[in-house]
Amino acid sequence: MTADAAPVTPAPLFGTAVVAGVGLIGGSVALGLRQRFLARTVIGLDANMDVLREAEALGVVDEVRAAPGEWLRGADLVILAAPMRALTGLARDLAPYVNPGALVTDVGSVKGGIAAEMERLGVRSFVAGHPMAGSERGGVTHASASLLENAVWVLTPTESTPLTALSRARLLVEHLGAAPVVMPPDAHDALVATISHLPYLASLALTHMVARDERLSLLAAGGFRDLTRVASGDPRMSRDMVVENKDALRGALTRFRKQLERLEADLDDPEELLAAAHEGKRTRDSLPVVKRSLLPAKFDLVVAVPDKPNQIGAVTQALGAAHVNIKDIEVLAIREEGGALRLGLESPEEVQRAAALLRAQGFEVRGRG
Repeated sequence: MTADAAPVTPAPLFGTAVVAGVGLIGGSVALGLRQRFLARTVIGLDANMDVLREAEALGVVDEVRAAPGEWLRGADLVILAAPMRALTGLARDLAPYVNPGALVTDVGSVKGGIAAEMERLGVRSFVAGHPMAGSERGGVTHASASLLENAVWVLTPTESTPLTALSRARLLVEHLGAAPVVMPPDAHDALVATISHLPYLASLALTHMVARDERLSLLAAGGFRDLTRVASGDPRMSRDMVVENKDALRGALTRFRKQLERLEADLDDPEELLAAAHEGKRTRDSLPVVKRSLLPAKFDLVVAVPDKPNQIGAVTQALGAAHVNIKDIEVLAIREEGGALRLGLESPEEVQRAAALLRAQGFEVRGRG
């Protein structure tokens, strides 16, 4: 490819995508859509103009909107990424403008309420979803496409969900680098009550014990910090998450109390306690380690390449000749008209230099993790 040739990009899965709520997860989805060339245009919708300005300045979205309106009818993908407490209200605001042919999904951590609301609103193309990914650091500033990579992404269709909508949602999740898992909304909510919402309440209880005895804080080191990590999340968002799932969470709390009572009884039976310890170790050691991006997110450069021979070679040779050191390289999904490479470079300066070199060769590139 030369500077005279027009850049070739993969055919997008969606024309216009709207991410409603440009925070950590919404921003990460938007970045994934842009960097992997999954949408021709990504629009960020948020009531907070400061957030929108930051998202646009960071290259998270192509365009911004502060309110829903007729312009939404041009979108063929709509992602609801507001906090849990605002999610159903956002759905009601957007529903009158959504194109019936658009795929609509969300990223909330509780599925029963939003699934029922979208059915009530008559948005048939809605597929509720929950990417099992996150960070204690919130906001679009910390958004990263790599946050979603290799994450389990639960999709929770109802009996009225069209199979075509579910298939499109699965395709979206796979192309964002995540692993789709399908289950009913109530099954999802019962499971996350145990593996996500219960640990949050347990972390609160432990940290409250330390807060009420300053001697404990002197001894609360690495292990205690690791165990209570989720207590560092946004308090309001965490509160809304557990309250939204309170019925399933009460059941999980009942089971947890029984486990604690059993372990308390085992204090008088060392052999039973040892057996419980072995079971705990086996279970903990068998949990999968989720590896996110193989590359440092801050120093990534994504390059669109045509689906023809020697394109990887053309990219690496151009950068090698300019003494740009490629630390890692990953081939992203190949689609009609081409695919994309992600390059891991040594510094932001090298990303900028490599981008300029490859653009001069006729390649289309996108940066930021």
